[in-house]
Amino acid sequence: MGPAIARVMMPKAAKAADVIEIKSLFRHPMETGYRVDAVGEAIPRHVVTLFTVDYDGERIFAVDLSQGVASNPYIAFYTVATRSGELLFSWTDDRGETVQLSKSLTVLP
Repeated sequence: MGPAIARVMMPKAAKAADVIEIKSLFRHPMETGYRVDAVGEAIPRHVVTLFTVDYDGERIFAVDLSQGVASNPYIAFYTVATRSGELLFSWTDDRGETVQLSKSLTVLP
């Protein structure tokens, strides 16, 4: 199996009401559709268009992306640790392909 296509860095546990940083990296070419290959043929557009994060079933973060974003998008954001649960990360591209990754967060009293 090759290298992971998506990586998420976040704490496994946090105290209730702590602000935590979440960092994500997604391996993707983010091809604009404006470039040509070695023989002059257009390279088809292929970009991630939507990145979302759901925390225990509730959407806490969403961003629309475009061809202006570099390959292998890195996105970082903050959220508040409110309860123990799963964070579901989803990357969807303009070809309709979606990659999902789930991480658990334990909230301590």
